[in-house]
Amino acid sequence: MTHDAAPQPEARPRVLIIDDLIDVHRLISVRLRAEGLDFFGTTSGEEGLALAASQLPALILLDLELGSVHGLGVLKELKASAATQDIPVIIISGNQHAHEKVKAFDLGAVDYVTKPFEMTELRVRIRQALKMRHLVQMLAQRAQVDGLTGLWNRAFFNKRWAEEVERAARHRHSLAVAMLDIDHFKSINDTFGHSAGDAALQGVAKIIQRCCRNHDLVCRYGGEEFVIVMPETCPADAAVMGERIRHAIELEEWPRHPQRRLTASIGISGTTASNTGTADAIVEQADRNLYKAKHSGRNRVVWTDWLTPPATGNIAA
Repeated sequence: MTHDAAPQPEARPRVLIIDDLIDVHRLISVRLRAEGLDFFGTTSGEEGLALAASQLPALILLDLELGSVHGLGVLKELKASAATQDIPVIIISGNQHAHEKVKAFDLGAVDYVTKPFEMTELRVRIRQALKMRHLVQMLAQRAQVDGLTGLWNRAFFNKRWAEEVERAARHRHSLAVAMLDIDHFKSINDTFGHSAGDAALQGVAKIIQRCCRNHDLVCRYGGEEFVIVMPETCPADAAVMGERIRHAIELEEWPRHPQRRLTASIGISGTTASNTGTADAIVEQADRNLYKAKHSGRNRVVWTDWLTPPATGNIAA
């Protein structure tokens, strides 16, 4: 995915050390230098929480004895925050009591290493924690990606769309969403086979991505329908983008059915800085505009400023 792609694993994962002994910071940083990790840290639990939230490290090494704030309290706050709850935490502590270990694991620690620790053991445990984090990230990403087109899927759109509407309202930014449907798609499957239909979906996905900007969000909504989220874009400007996409699809030649071109109908809705709507209502209006585009001849763009009459873009013959 080239547009709004999911975060990739860091070339050099950053590891936050929260330990009140500076010697521990130095020891770990020097002895694990060859692991390809960037270490940074603090001796304060409060500052550790702030660094975790602002820097979002790949892994946290957390001591339990931090003076004014107990490490378990820091761990509890890390796991209570949406920003940091998924960061794996390895406890490094001189406390070997079983009940402390149980508490740490109950609060969400992924491992517990007792001091004085063997550096080889710590190295292996860090590797395993980072490997597990990478696998979890891959699974989470794949669950939100459409297997055929490589675009984000509807579940991801539903989550991100609500966030984008909230952000646009908070910052008084414009926002637009486009619903695109391939015209007469069923006849492609019926006439040329489902492999030709799959190739058409993949090709349309590539055209949409090629026409969109890097910060636009392109998703497969379901079947032959796609959705495009355009942040900081008013509906009129989104309609220009929609026309570009519509025209590119119309001109494309398809190797599996060169005599049969594809067209698409597009419905657009959105808000301006002073004219907002709810996430569901804006999408519903874009869907209504798509319906109007379909039932007024197809291969056209119908767009709407929130709560204003629909406008039809360039209509192809």
